[in-house]
Amino acid sequence: MEDFWVGALWVLKIWLYLIVGLIMFPAMFGFSLGISETYMNILVKTLEWATLKIQKAKTDDQALKASSNGLIQREDGSMEKELEELRRSRPKPPEGGDFTLSDCFYFYRRGIESIVEDEVTQRFTSEELVSWNLLTRTNDFQFISLKLTLVYGIGIFVRYCILAPLRITLAIIGLTWLVIGTSAVGLLPNWRIKSWLSEWVHVMCYRICARGLSATIRYHNRENKPQKGGICVANHTSPIDIVILCNDGCYAMVGQVHGGLMGVVQRAMVRSCPHVWFERAEMKDRHLVTKRLRDHVSDKTKLPILIFPEGTCVNNTSVMMFKKGSFEIGGTIYPVAMKYDPKFGDAFWNSSKYSMVNYLLRMMTSWALVCNVWYLPAMHQQEGESAVQFANRVKSAIAHQGGLVDLQWDGGLKRAKVKESFKEQQQKQYSSMVVGDDSSGHSD
Repeated sequence: MEDFWVGALWVLKIWLYLIVGLIMFPAMFGFSLGISETYMNILVKTLEWATLKIQKAKTDDQALKASSNGLIQREDGSMEKELEELRRSRPKPPEGGDFTLSDCFYFYRRGIESIVEDEVTQRFTSEELVSWNLLTRTNDFQFISLKLTLVYGIGIFVRYCILAPLRITLAIIGLTWLVIGTSAVGLLPNWRIKSWLSEWVHVMCYRICARGLSATIRYHNRENKPQKGGICVANHTSPIDIVILCNDGCYAMVGQVHGGLMGVVQRAMVRSCPHVWFERAEMKDRHLVTKRLRDHVSDKTKLPILIFPEGTCVNNTSVMMFKKGSFEIGGTIYPVAMKYDPKFGDAFWNSSKYSMVNYLLRMMTSWALVCNVWYLPAMHQQEGESAVQFANRVKSAIAHQGGLVDLQWDGGLKRAKVKESFKEQQQKQYSSMVVGDDSSGHSD
């Protein structure tokens, strides 16, 4: 029995030596030994081979999936344009604008479309794949060929018996180093070297965590990276978004104070870096939040604030309404667009279905994490432009760059009902068409 524990300890030492020498040290200094690249090349070729096998077996079904992106093909026209099309069938179109019975068909069609496939609910479910990526979480297993089944079985062994233990070990090391490193840096006096060490510790630990997810990140237009004293806003798919962005630079986080393990990490981080944490009661005080954020961005020596204005995770297909609070602070806005490749794993966190721990375990047993990050040119609020208009302009730029659908819906509809004000807005819009904008009476 003693020999068994000696052998187990020897295996554990070898395991840790390999992790430290081949993964951690390269991650700490921002270079790679080519192990991740080799793994990704093998993975890409394997998935391409599997795709060809599946397409060969199910060509008809594959063609059907590739030709349609949804059940409903919606028109992009406004209410006024679509109602005008319906009213053209009348022999004598009304002058000025009154009610016509054909208007009902517009509302019938829009109602049925929303029942069958609304634009909000489908943004909080996993993105559909054109071809199976050998993960049962994205598609149920179906026997197609013996070779494909064998590859699928080998993939389960690799993901759960090799990659998962490796990734969990790296995640634990990364978080431990983050707590220890930031706490140690926090003991130093407020000299310039403290800021440099704090940024280096943060970036180093995030890079270790990214290696723990087999993350392949491509950064574009780095000349537009957020600068100190600015506000970085990005679309939100997953809590891992923070790890992805902080691999290329350090940011000041904004969020609510938590307890437990998350609270320990937050308290350690704020000792070395001016993160902006709020108590639960303070989060409800909008003016207090705005003041603290404005004070932060007014200091050009502090790190840029990282904010996700959607306020919730969306499934990597679209960008939903940006909350205007982030755009009332003032200062320079640095938009960032992020787009994950769903072929290697579903990065979307459905918080209504999975807990944080469950989600992280799913990510650690996925093939890899592949993400493209685009830094967009800095944007400023124009004269006469409201915070809402500015937020929509930034959101449209992010959606266009990332190839995402630009939606006006509030992500809060994930758990809440539609606001009465939005219903009233639609009613007023139609009322103006029926009654007419000109309210003046006839002359005597």
